[in-house]
Amino acid sequence: MKVTPTDLAGLLILEPRRFADTRGFFSEVWNEQTMAEAGLSESFVQDNQSLSAKAGTVRGLHYQAPPHGQGKLVRCGRGVIWDVAVDARRGSPTYGQWTGVELSAENGLQLFIPVGFLHGFSTMTDDAEILYKCTTQYAPEADGAVRFDSAALGIDWKLGGREPLLSDKDLNAPDFDAWDSPFHWGQA
Repeated sequence: MKVTPTDLAGLLILEPRRFADTRGFFSEVWNEQTMAEAGLSESFVQDNQSLSAKAGTVRGLHYQAPPHGQGKLVRCGRGVIWDVAVDARRGSPTYGQWTGVELSAENGLQLFIPVGFLHGFSTMTDDAEILYKCTTQYAPEADGAVRFDSAALGIDWKLGGREPLLSDKDLNAPDFDAWDSPFHWGQA
């Protein structure tokens, strides 16, 4: 597995090897021992799956507040998404900066998002299926969101002129500038 660090500390792009033949391919998407050797020793306790029926769907920016902070390993099982992570760790040298990565069933890339980041994605195709592993279980009392189009973040969601499809939660989330981050640089 190839592991590529991003400009945001802890945020990693993982590229699993694929073994292809005339039937298709096989790929190992997570191996605890291999990842520990690469310096990533996460334990996952929950797997999630979501399907977005229409291109232009935006989900995020989401987080789970401490003490239920949640790291994620995200991949796309069908279609194409633009996956975005924002450093929300107060005191971090990259606080408020974001990285986006195109994840698709074809490219097989994964994004590891550590605790302390906001996460969201936009769908670039219809019927985009997202699969992600989480380091902690979902805790409704810790669930939160920040407005996806906060001017302070300046995220390019790669919507191609489409009007975003949003949930009420995401539509009514506070702007990044009006939000008090519960995350601190150097704390898990």
